[in-house]
Amino acid sequence: MKKLLFAAVFLFIISSIQAQENSEFKQQTIEFIKLTGTSDAFDSAISQIGMAVPAEKKEAYKKEANATLDDLYGKIADLYMKEFTKEDIAELVKFYKTDLGKKLASKQTTLTQSAMMVGQTWGMQVQQIAQKYTN
Repeated sequence: MKKLLFAAVFLFIISSIQAQENSEFKQQTIEFIKLTGTSDAFDSAISQIGMAVPAEKKEAYKKEANATLDDLYGKIADLYMKEFTKEDIAELVKFYKTDLGKKLASKQTTLTQSAMMVGQTWGMQVQQIAQKYTN
């Protein structure tokens, strides 16, 4: 009976330690996501989506919309945590706190939008090439 009780306590302690480590990993992953400039993109999206909201309701809208961000960051963090180790995320956080990392974060949204336009133009070009061979 003592061995069973000891095993149960041991498993509880191990589970608690793992949960705490996972929580710390998740918080660091969320920090990384925010450091990449994602916060600015989400703020911009909330503003753009809420453009039709009347001025007298805008504050309530923003408050409710911003309340959804914690859950969103958590879900995105879960995605990153499947692909990167705790050590990887720590290194990424360290990088995004450097001057170069901050510069990358500040330019990321603009670069992504520009790259999407370049990609669309390229896609149309390849589509034209494919049409030559389907006729």
